[in-house]
Amino acid sequence: MKTILIAVTIAALAMTVPALAEQPADVMKITQEADIEFIPSKTTPGLAQAVLLGNPGVPGQLYVVRNKFSPGTFSQPHFHPEARYIQVLKGTWWLGSGPVQDLAKTTPVKAGGFVVHHPGKIHWDGAKDEETIIQITGIGPSGTTRVDETGQPKK
Repeated sequence: MKTILIAVTIAALAMTVPALAEQPADVMKITQEADIEFIPSKTTPGLAQAVLLGNPGVPGQLYVVRNKFSPGTFSQPHFHPEARYIQVLKGTWWLGSGPVQDLAKTTPVKAGGFVVHHPGKIHWDGAKDEETIIQITGIGPSGTTRVDETGQPKK
């Protein structure tokens, strides 16, 4: 009798769990966090990027990327040709402007914060003591031009 009661209870519970359904790809694209693949940067050790939507290199195309900074990782001074709209998803993102990098002159932006990088303006950014993840939205073509301490593009 006890075995039957357990079996009936399990069957009843199974019927109350909602079924998970795949949504049609022509209706929506769903990317779960576990499916995001970060690719290590070729130029900045400790930085990795994942493209969630579009292709940043295609002119006129909307793109969404995530950057993950390991603790102690900062980009070198640089600028981008396009406006970038950035939300901090995890950690604290530290920002600085101008061609000379000075970590004492950074502004912290915590998770939930939002930043606009204006095109052609020199800046640098990164993580100090914790992993930081940001999400960047823009319209291509995207690019990054590193600069020297005088603000001139590096060759």
